[in-house]
Amino acid sequence: MAQDWTGNNKTVFSILGANSHSTTERAKRDFYATSPIAIQELYSKYWQEIGFSNNIWECACGNGHLVKELYRLNPNLNIKSSDIIKRDFECEEIDFLKEKAVYPNIDIITNPPYIYALEFCKKALSLLEPGHKLALFLKLTFLESLGRRKFFDLYPPKYVLVFSKRIIVAKNGDEKEFAKSSAVAYAWFIWEKNCNDTTKIKWI
Repeated sequence: MAQDWTGNNKTVFSILGANSHSTTERAKRDFYATSPIAIQELYSKYWQEIGFSNNIWECACGNGHLVKELYRLNPNLNIKSSDIIKRDFECEEIDFLKEKAVYPNIDIITNPPYIYALEFCKKALSLLEPGHKLALFLKLTFLESLGRRKFFDLYPPKYVLVFSKRIIVAKNGDEKEFAKSSAVAYAWFIWEKNCNDTTKIKWI
């Protein structure tokens, strides 16, 4: 059965354990495009320290905001772009959660649909080769919940890079949303395959 990535006005609050919040509809397929600032900050402040490969897979690329900015920052990167559907950006159509191929010498960087963030994390770690990196742009509240705590005990992120300033996401890829304010805190969660070091929390 095809994965249903359609969000609704209850989805995010079910994850947070809440039941009385805004009735605003969630984006279709939970698509919230990432401000290029998010990848600018990661690249300028932590790229070398983390040791990312020059081969990157953006597996939920949406309209290509992260991909285009990464190419601008480093034209020598080799980036594989995919999403479950094509939007306004040329990419491969791949349902990442069903992917089985292991791509050699590649790191994964993406902003996954939040309702499937844990599933994306598990799938990515299963596909990566030892020593390679996974970077997920996620709400800081991803640190919460008993279910994810069990996962973190087994697979702790190597870094949690917390944004000091609020980063904006664009509902359904509408770039006008980037000009708005936000009450949501985000972080880059970084894993290294087969690394079980104590998680380092840093600010970005």
